[in-house]
Amino acid sequence: MGDYVKAFIYNLDFPNVIAVRNQLLPAGDREQNIPCNLNDTAWFDAIDATGGAVFFASGVFYYFLKEQVQALVQAMADVFSGSVLVFDAANEKAVKLMLKTWLKDAEIKDVGAYFAISAATREISAWDPRLQVSNRGYMLGYHDLKDPSVSHFFRFLSRIGDGMMKMQIVKIQFGKQ
Repeated sequence: MGDYVKAFIYNLDFPNVIAVRNQLLPAGDREQNIPCNLNDTAWFDAIDATGGAVFFASGVFYYFLKEQVQALVQAMADVFSGSVLVFDAANEKAVKLMLKTWLKDAEIKDVGAYFAISAATREISAWDPRLQVSNRGYMLGYHDLKDPSVSHFFRFLSRIGDGMMKMQIVKIQFGKQ
């Protein structure tokens, strides 16, 4: 067999979530479960990104304040140069719908404080010159809507999600200063 790189997977989440994960889905040979708060960058020390790393934050940043996401991204750019962060995002209207129940239970009134974006490339690129940002519609990330096999219902969902709610997949590559 030829040379290839084996990826190592780090699962990061709150300690109580990692405890359940360890019971139900223990880490494999090339995997490590790290109990942490993503906003406490102490977890950076547990990551070996010598050859670069790819970080996925799926469904995570909706629960963060805008300032927390910006601070985390900038801190990651400091430490993980040459690595990539991929996550999903949406505009304020979509985030408000997603967080409706949680916001009510937490008695939070200012949904605008939570992380929401409409134009990722423009908005996030302004945070730091080291960030190379790209994005595409959330639904378009999975299907070519011009393909005749795509259902009318999926096309409709795409117009709402990718269009009205600006749901998107965002990729940030951390460059050097």
